[in-house]
Amino acid sequence: MEPPLSLAGLNILVVDDDDDTRFYITTVLEADGATVMAVASAAAARQVLPELQPDVLISDIAMPGEDGYTLIRKVRAQKPDNGGQVPAIALTAYGDSEDRIRALEAGFHTHVSKPIDPEELVAIVAGLVASCNW
Repeated sequence: MEPPLSLAGLNILVVDDDDDTRFYITTVLEADGATVMAVASAAAARQVLPELQPDVLISDIAMPGEDGYTLIRKVRAQKPDNGGQVPAIALTAYGDSEDRIRALEAGFHTHVSKPIDPEELVAIVAGLVASCNW
């Protein structure tokens, strides 16, 4: 049996307009040792991103106003010291292959369908961080 993954020391920014989803993702990640800031909109995420400098960004796609695709394009347009290269996960109910391709083309590193199992979420975040450590 593999040892449990730990997200200790990671700062994660979660963006989702749904209160229950933000609570669930935050609870799962914090239980594994991460420090999580959860916001309800893309605009709020862009506001805190430069100062927070998270290790990972997890964003919903379907949000009112500005969606996750627009958010990640704006993030990728930023300089690295403003968070422009943050590893990013699209967490969405839109789970078909076209949606996956669209998320990756927009600038996300990976695309994960909701609902997600807690252990799977932790493994995806840990794997992304490990693969992005330059």
